[in-house]
Amino acid sequence: MKRKASAVWNGNLKEGKGTLTTDSKTLSATQYSFATRFESGVGTNPEELIAAAHAGCFSMDLSARLDKAGLGPKRIDTEATVTLEPSDPGFSITKVELTVKVELDDKDEQKFNEAVAAAKNGCPVSKVLKADISVNAVLA
Repeated sequence: MKRKASAVWNGNLKEGKGTLTTDSKTLSATQYSFATRFESGVGTNPEELIAAAHAGCFSMDLSARLDKAGLGPKRIDTEATVTLEPSDPGFSITKVELTVKVELDDKDEQKFNEAVAAAKNGCPVSKVLKADISVNAVLA
């Protein structure tokens, strides 16, 4: 399976602007710029998209693991916070914090914690990131 997205950038880094488009057209010429990445401009940025991808991937992976453990996942709410910091040279994503609240039919805390740990390391987006990834999981 392959998924594609494209980026177009016009101009230099600080005054330039770009657009992002996905094959599904969920993003279609969506604006991004220096301001949307480092200031408070209107549009998206790569780190926000990585956060969304990680939250979605982790939620799906956790759902599969909870279901396999017989815990009956009802709702999984995941928030991902990506930290971008200066490094030499440029910038690096240094950390991803996942905060997840889960509603289950069966509230077996041990199985829940095992599934969370496995999803943290097992979701494909976690595997591709070289950042420190942490999870704060709450069983609701």
